[in-house]
Parts: sequence; structure tokens; C-alpha cells
Amino acid sequence: MQDSKFDKMKEITSLPETTRSLLKKHGYHLAGTHSAVKTCLWLNRSIRNTGACYKSKFYGMTSHRCIQMTPTLVCNHRCLHCWRAVEVPVEIPPVWDSPDQIVNDILMEHKRLISGYGGSEFMDKAKWKEAFSPKHVAISLSGEPTLYPYLPELIEEFHKKDMTTFVVTNGTNPEMTEKIKPTQLYISLNAPDEEIYEKACSPLGNSWEKIRRSLEILNRSSTRTAIRITLTKGVNITDPEGYARLIELAQPDYVELKAYMHLGFSRKRLLRESMPSHDEVLDFSRKVAQALDYCVADDSRGSRVVLLSKDGGKTLI
Repeated sequence: MQDSKFDKMKEITSLPETTRSLLKKHGYHLAGTHSAVKTCLWLNRSIRNTGACYKSKFYGMTSHRCIQMTPTLVCNHRCLHCWRAVEVPVEIPPVWDSPDQIVNDILMEHKRLISGYGGSEFMDKAKWKEAFSPKHVAISLSGEPTLYPYLPELIEEFHKKDMTTFVVTNGTNPEMTEKIKPTQLYISLNAPDEEIYEKACSPLGNSWEKIRRSLEILNRSSTRTAIRITLTKGVNITDPEGYARLIELAQPDYVELKAYMHLGFSRKRLLRESMPSHDEVLDFSRKVAQALDYCVADDSRGSRVVLLSKDGGKTLI
């Protein structure tokens, strides 16, 4: 699949060595020239039989067979709640890797990460072996995936390997949002209005109207859709009716409302007290559900997350 069209990007630089070192220190494995993969907490727990991601409960995903990756470390948001190092500059690469190259490199690096669990006495050997044959890929590790210009082809490459794809976008690239057809398409909506959006997400450029366009595109999508809201005390737990009006533009299959967690680099921007309790998330979720005429379908106290759907039901993948 590699051809001249992957040489068209004119901008700027490769990843600085200081950035590479920082990412590696925090568990990222770089794949190719601009992609990355990282094992998440829930894969670790699943492979040791000590827990599973809320996506397992909500959607039937198998945590120890899920890859967390990104095709680009570039992001046009600087969200307060983000556990990534959003302050570290990452520029658009001079040449984009091809989708098939990214998939091959991601799978190789993921297997390298998984192999490290083999010596643990707490590891479930059957699950460990299964983890070498992943079934799901969450394209949401870091960066904004829609900035990778060949995201539709990347999704297709994963689907060819019989893997489900979950893409999380911030909605600032509606043209790409309209093109992609993952198994489940998320838009992160972390404010009920433009003023709070500017405070919570610190976007690079004027993106609010683009997000509204992406929400309308979600309404027409033929794939399964979701809105994800990260709730941070003192920032965006307000105006449930405002959230409802925006969500109505998208008419998603699901809405996830999740507590901000005081992890990673977000600890430099927010206090531990910025985390809402699960009961606070549940209370606010019920207000959004009432304004939206949705129902609470499920919740996970351990992850402080609530799932809404139109009829209160769930469909497993």
C-alpha cells in the first residue's frame, strides 16, 4: 500500500529525542515514525484475573485482547483532564506511514509488550496466550486520530484482520468524521457550551462550530455511535440541558459520562479534588438522561462511569 501519496505532507519535523524518551518512560512503545501503542491498566488486570475494563461490561470487549493505540501523537486540544503530556510539542511528520505499515508495527510492538507478562506468577497463562491474538483496537491512546489523513484505510486494515475498532475523536475534523466507519465511533464532548469548551479543552484554533457539524454527521452515520463526556469538578459539571441539546444533534446510540481521574500529566493541571465521585457522576448523568429522554443503561462504580442509551438497553459486539 506504500506509494507516493504518503509523501505529500510538507510540514515539519520528526519526533524530538527528548519527547521520545519521555513517552518511553511513561510506557509508550513507538511504532513506525509517528504511531504508538501502550498496554492499559485493564489489560494488566484482565490478564491477572483481577478486573476488566468497563467496555467489557458495557459492550462485551475482552480487555486482555484489546490494543490501545494511536496513529498520531499530534493533538489540537490541550484538555485539562487529559492524562497525556499535552504540553510536550509534537509536530506533523514530514511523511506519513502507510496504514498497513502502521498495523504491522502496532501488532509487533503490542506482542513485544505482552511477552513481558510471561514471567509473572500471577498471570493467567490461557489469557496470556489469547492476548497475542488481539480482537479489538481502541484508536484513542494519545493525539487526535482524525489528523492522520489515511484513517479510513487504517480502520479497514484492522477490519481485514477481524478486529473491531473503537475510534475516539474530539470532533474538530468533520470531513474525516464523515469518512470513517469503525465498529464504534465516539465524539468527546466535554462542555455544554463554547465558553466552557474553551476553558476545558484549550483548543488550538476556533473549533466549536466544527464540533457541532461532527455531531450532526454522527446522526447520519451508519456505524454504531457514542458521545463521551469526561466530567471534572469545578470545570464542566453544569448545565445538563446544554449537554442534552448538543447530544440531540447526534442522536447517538450511547452516551458515556465518566469522572475525570487524577492520573498522569493531568496531576500538573488539576487537583485530586477535581475528581467527582461515582455518585456525583450518576446524579449528573440522570439529569442529562432526563433532559435528553434517554435512560441509564449501566454503570461501573470502579471506573466512575455511567452509560445512557435511548431505551436503557445494550448491544454487545
